[in-house]
Amino acid sequence: MELWTNIAIVVHVLIALAIIGLVLLQHGKGADMGSGFGSGSSGSLFGATGSANFLSRMTAVLATLFFLTSLGLAYLATNKPRAGGGVLDAVKSAPAGASATPAAQPAKDGAKPAAELPEVPGAPKAPDAGKVGGAKGKEVPN
Repeated sequence: MELWTNIAIVVHVLIALAIIGLVLLQHGKGADMGSGFGSGSSGSLFGATGSANFLSRMTAVLATLFFLTSLGLAYLATNKPRAGGGVLDAVKSAPAGASATPAAQPAKDGAKPAAELPEVPGAPKAPDAGKVGGAKGKEVPN
């Protein structure tokens, strides 16, 4: 799915650059007004506008393609498959023997586990593992 998103983005950017180039190449309707004012170019103020030429038709086609790729990119961005749930789903799916606390796992590099470290005077004590949030259920106000 990600491959299609990358391809759609590249096509979208190329179409945008082509539209910019075509718009800059086109001749504006009012460009001859200053030089042709009063010189009988035609009966209108901005000159003869004739049928649409190749550049204006290509601009319309590219604008339509740009609109369609915009819709496609919006669809791809909103309908991505979800890889998993939240953080709690990852904790629930952990094996039963695995522990979430790093103190229960063996120490690396010869360091002592947290349970074997000496107590430092004045340092705050770690909460008990049995208590969640550090408060008992009956102490929580309603």
